[in-house]
Amino acid sequence: MNLIQSEASGNLESSPLLPVEEVAVGKEDLEARLNDSSLYQNRELSWLKFNDRVLYQAKNKKSPLLERVKFLAISGSNMDEFYMKRIGGLKQQVAAGIQETTVDGLTPQQQIDACHEYIETYQSEKERVSKDLIFSDLAKAGIEILKYNQLTDAEQQKNREWFYDNIFPLITPQSIDSAHPFPFVSNLSLNLFVTLRYPDEQEISLARVKVPVGAGANRFQRIDDKKNRFILLEDLMENNLDLLFPGMEIVSCELFRVTRNANTSKDQEHADDLLELIETTLKFRRVAPIVRLQVTPNMSSLHRGRLAAEMGLDEIKDVAVSKCILGLRDLWELYRLEMPEHKEAKHLPVDHPLLTKERNIFHSIREHKEILLQHPYESFATSIGRFLYEAATDPKVRGIKMTLYRTDPDSEIINYLIRAAQNGKQVAVVVELKASFDEQANIKLASRMEEAGIHVTYGVVGLKTHAKVILVIRQDFRGLRRYVHIGTGNYHPVTSRLYSDVGILIYNKDVGRDATELFNYLTTGFSPKRDYKKLLPAPKILKKTLIDKIEREVSCQSKNNPGLIRFKMNALEDVDITKALYRAARAGVKIELLVRDSCRIRPGIPNISENIRVVSIIGRFLEHARIYYFQNGGNEEFFIGSADAMKRNLEYRVEALIPVETAPLREQLREFMELQLNDKVGAWVLQPDGSYLPVNSNPRKGASSCQDKLIKLAEKRQHEVQRLRKRKSRQSGDMKLKKR
Repeated sequence: MNLIQSEASGNLESSPLLPVEEVAVGKEDLEARLNDSSLYQNRELSWLKFNDRVLYQAKNKKSPLLERVKFLAISGSNMDEFYMKRIGGLKQQVAAGIQETTVDGLTPQQQIDACHEYIETYQSEKERVSKDLIFSDLAKAGIEILKYNQLTDAEQQKNREWFYDNIFPLITPQSIDSAHPFPFVSNLSLNLFVTLRYPDEQEISLARVKVPVGAGANRFQRIDDKKNRFILLEDLMENNLDLLFPGMEIVSCELFRVTRNANTSKDQEHADDLLELIETTLKFRRVAPIVRLQVTPNMSSLHRGRLAAEMGLDEIKDVAVSKCILGLRDLWELYRLEMPEHKEAKHLPVDHPLLTKERNIFHSIREHKEILLQHPYESFATSIGRFLYEAATDPKVRGIKMTLYRTDPDSEIINYLIRAAQNGKQVAVVVELKASFDEQANIKLASRMEEAGIHVTYGVVGLKTHAKVILVIRQDFRGLRRYVHIGTGNYHPVTSRLYSDVGILIYNKDVGRDATELFNYLTTGFSPKRDYKKLLPAPKILKKTLIDKIEREVSCQSKNNPGLIRFKMNALEDVDITKALYRAARAGVKIELLVRDSCRIRPGIPNISENIRVVSIIGRFLEHARIYYFQNGGNEEFFIGSADAMKRNLEYRVEALIPVETAPLREQLREFMELQLNDKVGAWVLQPDGSYLPVNSNPRKGASSCQDKLIKLAEKRQHEVQRLRKRKSRQSGDMKLKKR
């Protein structure tokens, strides 16, 4: 039984974590016990379990077929990034001779070994799911992935002609011999390792042929125009190699794929020119060391060993033999097929009911003081997009300041900012050049905005700017007024339809002043003592404040009113926060955590964490919101913002949380969290040994998840406001008639 199956069935014996001693812990030795490595999950292994939960969605036959394909693609893409960032980083530590252990007691090399062991189990399950889904379930729905030899002679000839006209010109075969050293192999590329010779000769020649996926060619090549029948591009190439090597005998053709390290060891803290440094870093990444070689089972051990040696890899540990197709991320091509019957019904976000089109958005914000936004349930375009559009076109707006971590290069957001600058407004944008895998796009955006007259800065040297903040300064008859947006998600119109995030549009003098202070810090880098009234920024204030509030929850609880803490985030990794939560739980505080992926805490440990419950939600939308709640003896506090409870976020990034103080908005956040904590469809509960169990391993088909319910709630809020407006409109009309 593999690990994923054992989690779903309740068998916890396969957990790689050591068992926790079930001993009574008194106050006097609690602090000593909190240094016990068995209390903490390893970050990398915890993340791998998250990817198991993603893979689990791919085998759920109650889900629409192409949604399952999507989740299989996501799990493959996730694993690529895991090797690029996490394994790559650990390998750098090993190379640097680092032997220090993490809080869970593992050295970098031990973490790599544990990850490889875990991934072997994942690989077996992925192969089984892939085989069933791609070659069985898809075929039943009329989507066939065929081998070249399954085509008729006429189909083979037609596809050969297509290949010659449309693929052949894109291919550049490269010899491997004494005159031609082993060629550079680009990251995540598919490659054919071809063995060939001249007829009647014994001497073998070698060649590498890159499969041009994404360079003008699809991975899945349609066989004909009438049906959804495909062959893989590498299969098409392999069976037409005679066009590339005319007159030669093809002895063998084997497929391989490489993954390169995406980390760099460049010193960014003292860079004189950050833009130049990032561009250099990107060039370095293209030729960075290879951390994984994937091959198919038909590759000979001789060739496998040669490739590993050429790439500086351990043939045993760093080479993965895969029985399923290499590069599962390419399955997105199949998901894009126009087959709505095999997908979730398309979700159309509603317009926020308080942001009516007939009224200036700044007047609406000023009237309501705080407007909570829930994406993708409520539209990004008609809230944040409109906020920036009206800021760009409203003659009373004097300036716009904004942080930009990730966005779509073709986003209207950029066009609005450029339009604002062209309209004579002061526009300042803090662009994060070090946003992982978006560095090149952000460099281009920064250059484009600078050319339009926007004041572009790159944040504080040595810190990433991860905060999501917009500040709009507008002239009013009483002077300048400041309007602010603070959110949990990137200003990215595409991901706003795929990620579950929250944000707030707010008119508040203290928040406006705080946002101004934050931007002054970001644009100057100077960090004198700044007096923030509402915002909780990192790295100076946020971490200490969170720990203080966790400790306060212990002191203000009573026997009849125990404390309650609820956090929702992507990851819980910071050791100090974890220890503070353990202490609070030990003191009787109930702690409910919604953690999407990595989680240090191990709940349910007797006399330590029996009061802690950890839930992970996996659904059609990627959970991305960060919400922090403290019961505070009845004087409740809700905070939202950009920061996860991770050391990097709290100590090495500029982040910002903001309190939500309006009662109706707090109720929305409470409802949001309770729906997720009580979900019966996509919720997984973390067990004491570090495994996860689904709350309901067999939900009925059509059962509503918490995300489905949030869609309905957004629609309900809109209908209620519209109904109220119509009633007021009728009452107003009746009053006018009476006056007549």
